[in-house]
Amino acid sequence: MWLILAFVSATFLGLYDTSKKASLKDNAVLPVLLINTFFSTILFSPFLLDYLSGTGWFNGTPFDTDPLAGVSGINDMPAARAHGLVVLKAFIVLSSWIFGYFGLKHLPLTLVGPINATRPVLVLVGATLIFGERLNAYQWAGVLTTILSIFMMSRAGKKENIDFRSNKWVWCVAAATVLGAVSGLYDKFVMRELSPMFVQSWFNFYQMLIMIVVCAVLWYPKRHVTTTFKWRWSIPLISVFICVADFAYYTSLSNSDSMISVVSLVRRSSVIISFLCAALIFRERNLRAKVLDLLLILVGMALIWLGTAR
Repeated sequence: MWLILAFVSATFLGLYDTSKKASLKDNAVLPVLLINTFFSTILFSPFLLDYLSGTGWFNGTPFDTDPLAGVSGINDMPAARAHGLVVLKAFIVLSSWIFGYFGLKHLPLTLVGPINATRPVLVLVGATLIFGERLNAYQWAGVLTTILSIFMMSRAGKKENIDFRSNKWVWCVAAATVLGAVSGLYDKFVMRELSPMFVQSWFNFYQMLIMIVVCAVLWYPKRHVTTTFKWRWSIPLISVFICVADFAYYTSLSNSDSMISVVSLVRRSSVIISFLCAALIFRERNLRAKVLDLLLILVGMALIWLGTAR
């Protein structure tokens, strides 16, 4: 079941990346992200109200907001610790999103998607260092294939005057990818401590509070001299798609049999959907070379999965 949920998460994550690209074109980044967190909080407000009121509407369901619902081996946890774990996650993910949103605004989705898809390699290395997982021959082959794909992507980028070494937006995407890998490793720990619905509900709320401060300090005072904000209906779709993707993801990780390396790997296969949307909707260029890069990444992920399944 956890593997099926990982594929559901991947599907909606691909649609999430597509709606982000549509929303960010010639638009102000920070207010788009603020509205995203606002709509996500609205979507999960019934579960927050259930938790705060203590009515127990969703007790015994997958939407149970009790911090320890479905968590084995833990009978009690102070509220401050539970919320502290979620706040830390909110900061990590929001940092990744800010870098990623700025990079995606200025770069083709057919480049950003494959770069993000290399995240499982970083997660695999992190899982080796933190959780004691060891790499076998298949996994090393997957890592090397992914590194080769990054080199190939840099060559494809040059055809569009994008130098991977000096382009600041490429470095933004790289920073987002690294922080996303850190978040993936942290998620495996958090999902063993707290219930998925508690994490997701409060995670969205805390992200919204953080983004209100960020926009008030960094964007609002300069709103007349920087890129103006334009409303688009693709903006609320960002929230819908990421909420569904994250719920499936957290629920998958909460299963004691789940493996973070496999879940992260399957989740990044969302690049296939985002790549197709970039080609069909945004009519991005130089697709033939990028398809080869994408295939190399998929081969690398398959090798990593084969190594994990052995």
